[in-house]
Amino acid sequence: KIKGKAIIICNHTEVWDYPALMFLFPGRILRCVVAELMYEKNPFLTFVIKGLGSVRVDRNTADFAFLGKCGKILSKDGVVEIFPEARIQPGERKELLPFKPSVTYLALESSAPIIPVYTDGNYFGKGRNHIIIGKPLDVRQLYDDTRSEKENIAAITEFLRGKVHELNCQLRKETENS
Repeated sequence: KIKGKAIIICNHTEVWDYPALMFLFPGRILRCVVAELMYEKNPFLTFVIKGLGSVRVDRNTADFAFLGKCGKILSKDGVVEIFPEARIQPGERKELLPFKPSVTYLALESSAPIIPVYTDGNYFGKGRNHIIIGKPLDVRQLYDDTRSEKENIAAITEFLRGKVHELNCQLRKETENS
């Protein structure tokens, strides 16, 4: 259960990641950061994602207005869902893609804890989907005043990527042993 504001970060395997996380955290409205591409698919999908209160991000521009919108959601004790890989990796997934630093900026600015999540993305394949939730993280504790802001953002972003990777390893062990 999530109490108060929070940022959920998750690896990105399929478009089904967004609704899967909505069901994973019942009782809370998740405002997902959604790429411009999804808004351009078709009018019905645009209607649905707008209706869910998603935050549009245009990955092809340097417009960071989405961070302000996410900040407003968090200031009202809302929950923001971000896929820091910023895209779905085509083909067989081998490693996590590099994380975009926007989630780190948002967490530092808003003081919201980050909840790391990992999904194996097996939504319609043989077997079933597995999702693991990590412990909330306060990234402000990782900020090192001896480093520049750019160095801090890079280090914290890589730390978050490492936490999601750890969940991947933990999930693999648990599913192999069951």
